[in-house]
Amino acid sequence: MPTVKTQAWVKGVVKRLERKEEGTFLEGIVDYSKYAENDVLHLTADMIEPEVLINNTTYPIPIQEFEDDEIDISLDKYQTKATSVTDDELYAATYDKIGLVKDRHGDAISKSKFAKALHSICPAGNTAKTPVLKASGEDDGAGRKRLTRNDIISLKTAYDEAGFQLEGRRLVLNSLHVGDLLREDKDFRAEYTNHKTGAITNLYDFSVYQAVSAPYITLSTLVKKSFGAVATAGDYKASVSFITDAVCKSKGSTKMYFSEAKTSPTTQRNLINFRHRFIVLPIQVAGVGAIV
Repeated sequence: MPTVKTQAWVKGVVKRLERKEEGTFLEGIVDYSKYAENDVLHLTADMIEPEVLINNTTYPIPIQEFEDDEIDISLDKYQTKATSVTDDELYAATYDKIGLVKDRHGDAISKSKFAKALHSICPAGNTAKTPVLKASGEDDGAGRKRLTRNDIISLKTAYDEAGFQLEGRRLVLNSLHVGDLLREDKDFRAEYTNHKTGAITNLYDFSVYQAVSAPYITLSTLVKKSFGAVATAGDYKASVSFITDAVCKSKGSTKMYFSEAKTSPTTQRNLINFRHRFIVLPIQVAGVGAIV
């Protein structure tokens, strides 16, 4: 019976994790889960983009070599700390307490996944193919420049000038930037926001999403901080842009660890935690950007 229940709980967590992705910036990006074996993603690195000849009159057509290298990437491992639920607590509870704990573990993993995913997508620094722009609005009173519509237009221009495709452009705004845009003017709120939810809709070729957690970028160098690093003076939250074809995701195994109270006579408590494998990463060195 413990084995059967554990399998059912794992399936429930997996479904909860999948539902959490619906309607977010991760929905619809390339899913390479089928290429993951034993929690390792096997990718082929496409090193070139074929050159297109227009109205060519020169023959033979030049040969362009295609380099094909395989890259193996271990999926990120997300583990929750164990939660204790005693038999006394289960006896007194009027609801499925272990079921609730299971859901909370799934939610915690989802929160960490989104934060790590957005950080992975965010470019490491500013280049022509990975534009990182500075916001140009007024000071918010704490030394931060507010985001403006002109900044998003500048990001669009950078994408256009780099020759990036129009299809699949996404912009993930951090909470501060969402507030900046909503404050900008009444015309903006009327034209670009959902009046029921307050969510910002599409802007200048970008499908717009919102994220609670955001990567930090050092303003003076436009270099991304490492994941989990403590922000210091001069570091600010960034909004991140990308093209869906430039990013992939892959999910791996999900495992539940469960020890029953009957195996611990002195504590008479159940212990529960989960391990989940998942990764999001750019698969091209172009098409991702940020505004800070």
